[in-house]
Amino acid sequence: MRGLIFDPFAGISGDMTVGALLDLGLPLEWLQSFVASLNLGDVRVGAERVNRKGIAATRLLLELPHEHAHRHLHHVVKIIEGTGVAPEVRDRAVHAFTLLAQSEAEVHGTTVERVHFHEVGAVDAIVDILSAVAGCAELGVTEYYTRPVALGRGWVDMAHGHFPVPPPAVLKLLNGIEVTDPSFEGECTTPTGAALIAALTGGRAAPAAYTPLASGFGAGTRDPQDRPNVLRLVLIEPREAEGDGDQVLVVQCDVDDLPPEYVPPLMEAVLAAGALDCTVTPVGMKKGRPGLRIEALAQPATLDAVSGALFHAGSSIGVRWWPVSRAVLPRRVETVTWRGEEVRVKRSRLPGGGERAKPEFEDVARAAGRLGISPLAAYRAMLSEGVAAEG
Repeated sequence: MRGLIFDPFAGISGDMTVGALLDLGLPLEWLQSFVASLNLGDVRVGAERVNRKGIAATRLLLELPHEHAHRHLHHVVKIIEGTGVAPEVRDRAVHAFTLLAQSEAEVHGTTVERVHFHEVGAVDAIVDILSAVAGCAELGVTEYYTRPVALGRGWVDMAHGHFPVPPPAVLKLLNGIEVTDPSFEGECTTPTGAALIAALTGGRAAPAAYTPLASGFGAGTRDPQDRPNVLRLVLIEPREAEGDGDQVLVVQCDVDDLPPEYVPPLMEAVLAAGALDCTVTPVGMKKGRPGLRIEALAQPATLDAVSGALFHAGSSIGVRWWPVSRAVLPRRVETVTWRGEEVRVKRSRLPGGGERAKPEFEDVARAAGRLGISPLAAYRAMLSEGVAAEG
């Protein structure tokens, strides 16, 4: 398992995030090819090495086509869905923009559907968010954490006018996430950066013990005198002691009026909101009506996002939650090559010794499709060839 710690000690923006990923080892050629595949027009991608108050960092360079579009959420979602990115990248990017729309709607007293995105709906924000999410996936990141987010002070000019720092939408996005308020002048954290923190980490704190694998710094455009204007990303291997447990929340609701074809999209929305797991169980409800119980497992920091997904993507008018304790097995994810195809295998260490291994279904299905066999046949072949054997 690979984790990524966001360390926004001087703030975070979308371009700082992508710059830090490049500094962390994401190949520039991969990023250029990825952005070209998005079909967003003549977008040119480059990078340069800069120094911010003694810290060497990578700055993302984008040349963008001129446009005047003021997009709504559904326009941005349609663009993302049309890019052909992997489903997990698509869902996380859509989740980030949905959080942006919700925060803007709250600040301006309107609805999500009527929000004009202005800056965050522009091509650079779409490129930043998609590149950040896809870049993390390319580096094999499966878990996300954050340290306290620096806010900044003063005033900033935005599309809606002259706003105090931190901008109101940023504070909305960071609800439930630990922040710091250093005496840094100017905007430290942008709405796009805050949306990435909220969508990817949900405010989840870094584990108490981990092994750092690499770190990278992404530079902001400005070079203020009061701080090194960089974002640090730390790629880690989490270390969980055998039998370790933690506190999580069970978030639950019952519905009797949700058509069955809308259940899978609801589960996808709940998982995209940061839930650790989501299940659906048939239940008997009042007046003898058949219904469904939707139950999610979530970190406390993602409670609002998960509850919001249950409300927005489902038909419930109320949710309930309570804390539970859980024990988790130490686990890691390895990528193996099977018959020329790359397959991720999750390995869990069993109490007393030994391992349990399971190939990821999406990789099994993809490999099976390319080899012209069924996913079940591929899975059985992996077992017989020792790819996922228990040790």
